[in-house]
Amino acid sequence: MTARGIDGYVRDREAARRPKIVVLCGSTRYWEQLQEANLYETAAGRIVLAPGCNMKATHPLWADPQRADQLKQVLDTLHLRKIDMADEVLVVNPGGYIGDSTRREIDYARSVGKPIRYTHTTPETAPCP
Repeated sequence: MTARGIDGYVRDREAARRPKIVVLCGSTRYWEQLQEANLYETAAGRIVLAPGCNMKATHPLWADPQRADQLKQVLDTLHLRKIDMADEVLVVNPGGYIGDSTRREIDYARSVGKPIRYTHTTPETAPCP
């Protein structure tokens, strides 16, 4: 028996059987495409972590510009923690678009060794010949 005991062994086996966790990254200007990717990833049997707020849509939580700035900082940090939890990253990038926030998330995901997939190939995301 290992130092973890039987409970640790059972947890290790359960973790090995759990579905893959994928985090969606991309601009919320493509909210519908993010939702579609969420649907397909879920249907494929993956646990999906995704942006939870579309700050491009009007809402009382971010109607005040100062509050919106604070919330944006909180959400940006929260999304990095979602990347930490995920097994892989799926970048939703219609037309190849990758904005500044998404670029920072991709850079972070690379720095912590997360595999990255893209919904749309661009010269930057195409595999080397």
